[in-house]
Amino acid sequence: MCSDDSTIEDGAAAPDALQSLIEKHWGFRELRPLQAEAMQAVLEGRDSLVVMPTGGGKSLCYQAPAIVRAAQGRGPTVVVSPLIALMKDQVDALRANGIEAAQLDSSLSGSERAGVENDLREGVLRLLFVSPERMAMTGFQQLLREVGVHCFAIDEAHCISHWGHDFRPEYRQLAQLKELFPGAAVHGFTATATESVRADIIEQLNLRDPEILVGNFDRPNLTYRVVARHNLMAQVQEVLARHKNEAGIIYCIRRKDVEELTAELQGCGHKAQAYHAGMTQDKRRKTQEAFKNEDCDLIVATVAFGMGIDRSNLRFVLHTATPKSLEAYQQETGRAGRDGLEAECILLYSGSDIMLWKSIVERSAAEAVAAGQDIDPIYVPTAMRHLEDMDRYCRGAVCRHQALVEYFGQTYVPPAAIVEGDQGVEAVWDGELAGEGSCHACDVCLGDIERVADGLIVAQKILSAVARVQERFGAGHVISVLRGENTERVRALGHDKLPTYGLLKEHDKSQLRDFIFQLIGQKVLVLEGQEYPILRLNPASWEVMKKQRDVRLIQTRKKKSEKKSRGETVSWEGVDRELFEALRGLRHQLATTRGVPPYVIFSDATLRELARLRPSTLAGMRQVYGIGETKLRDFGSQVLPLIKGHCRDHQVALDQMPTPDAKIIVKPRPQTAAPAAKPPRPNALKNQAFAMFSSGAALDDVAAATQRSRGTIAEYLCEFIETQRPQSVGPWVSERTYRQVLEAARREGNLRLRPIYVALNETVDYDTIRIVVTHAAAVG
Repeated sequence: MCSDDSTIEDGAAAPDALQSLIEKHWGFRELRPLQAEAMQAVLEGRDSLVVMPTGGGKSLCYQAPAIVRAAQGRGPTVVVSPLIALMKDQVDALRANGIEAAQLDSSLSGSERAGVENDLREGVLRLLFVSPERMAMTGFQQLLREVGVHCFAIDEAHCISHWGHDFRPEYRQLAQLKELFPGAAVHGFTATATESVRADIIEQLNLRDPEILVGNFDRPNLTYRVVARHNLMAQVQEVLARHKNEAGIIYCIRRKDVEELTAELQGCGHKAQAYHAGMTQDKRRKTQEAFKNEDCDLIVATVAFGMGIDRSNLRFVLHTATPKSLEAYQQETGRAGRDGLEAECILLYSGSDIMLWKSIVERSAAEAVAAGQDIDPIYVPTAMRHLEDMDRYCRGAVCRHQALVEYFGQTYVPPAAIVEGDQGVEAVWDGELAGEGSCHACDVCLGDIERVADGLIVAQKILSAVARVQERFGAGHVISVLRGENTERVRALGHDKLPTYGLLKEHDKSQLRDFIFQLIGQKVLVLEGQEYPILRLNPASWEVMKKQRDVRLIQTRKKKSEKKSRGETVSWEGVDRELFEALRGLRHQLATTRGVPPYVIFSDATLRELARLRPSTLAGMRQVYGIGETKLRDFGSQVLPLIKGHCRDHQVALDQMPTPDAKIIVKPRPQTAAPAAKPPRPNALKNQAFAMFSSGAALDDVAAATQRSRGTIAEYLCEFIETQRPQSVGPWVSERTYRQVLEAARREGNLRLRPIYVALNETVDYDTIRIVVTHAAAVG
């Protein structure tokens, strides 16, 4: 019981007092962006909606204030969670940090439920975790009124929205909370929610004048890669080789794919386990438990595997096929690297996946109508638009981090680097060091993919081949013709005599198939039919063949860049890897003894810090991130001897100071509610740029004069436009392009950059769009 927290004075806790409490229990010495604002809303009893990316620290936003509220006699906090596994993980973690918490769910016996209810009445509990179904029980509602509950935290709040990707009808009952508990504050928490989902959550929960906090959607510790799928098993093995002895999830679309891939991996010696909705509940539970307890590190699953998994040290998520939306992709990849350390997200892409998803959507809608169910008229068009967005993301040759952030309506700013120089330490943007928009953490920025140099010519040859076979055949036959294959069918049809025969023989089948589906995605080629789909041309096809329309094809670079991602170059610096592995083993033993998942004992981030600093005393161990007083008391006597013994046996020094040697230290860009604020720029350079803008200097000239990247100068120009409000931006954007951008903005009904970029067929760059939008807003 946390009786020593009762010294907190009445009213909202002072920031220092709250910070001290967090450091005491969680061992965190700094708050992440928006956490302080979210906690303040809870302490003030004001409704709120908090959207933070996975790993952004949402749970702390209601857990820490719950201790303060209970200590002030304001009652416990009730947390509504969709899954028993989620509740158990949070309760275990809170208890490991010395905080009284419990859950009420169907897994408890009668005596266990009675014990929890008694603790609730006695004021022992700070937090109580329940399901939405239990919240609907009249008797339970009366119990909460008796003990004076005035604060509710709704975890995974997107489940209440019909537009959310994990909609759960039982969450709709939470709309009655405001009526059942007048004066109570309700707080919604979710990792991903578009603007429409956020609005629906607020409406469904009846939030009153809520504090709305939306964190940055970027996850700078994740490295995103999109790779054309050509040899599934070989590509999966390549990923696993990079992550030997590390945990990860492999996602498949269909149950059959899960079973087949799992069997193949097991046959190759991998300890993989399958998970999908067609398995028995007991088998699924055992698989989840094995994964959480680190008895199994590799899961092959459909998207049924995810929400109940709170394991923080996943080092990779591999999609063997394209997800159905960018929202789903962000949620699924967001399960990697929740401990803040580096992780890799690989998507094996094929345009055929998009066609498969479209057929699934159409078939499911038709079956629902045939069964007499009501289908929202925008369901199919919305699903199709999501698939097109997903397809564009896969085919794109722009920074993956930038594409994801801008999809969710935010402005992407590259992560900052700290540069040590003669004048001290200065923060600058990586865009100024390695090219504007360089994230150092995706296939595009790391040089793994490239644009096909003669992409238009390749496209023309493919389209010409479709025309020459009279639009009567599928992709397989067209590929045979283009590669000049000497098959009986090609000869029988006389297609070995066509002018397009053998025109692309230097390309293999998988590459040509990928090019074909890229053209389909760009709507310059059509695939028709379900059972035996054939390729057909459309007016856009002829425009390409006449060089009246451009297309872009991308491919994996034959010799990939040797550059490592940001996380790989920084997070292991100074870490004694052998000691880290020994600490992992100890963690597993401690977790087994206590019957909790290993990450409840210590996160991987904490273990790496222990293996980096190698403390020899309890006081030194207390300084390590993630170690509060309770964990120090419970585990210090076992951790310190292991560290000392390792250092003695290997003759390495104890008590290392965190003094990095690197002159440039990459740091993640902070998460903010609005587009991320940039660090101060040198005023002299900005003033020079402004002066040159006043005389109509071109962006490239200003960039050369100031020795800053073109993208940075474009940002300066937008600031110049906002403050100076020039009548025209003619020196930087042609009148024709200006009209095109504004017209696209009016058609799309907003001034967000990505919809405009897509509406213009990706022919106008983001800097130009941003300049036009900024000017239009500035001059009204």
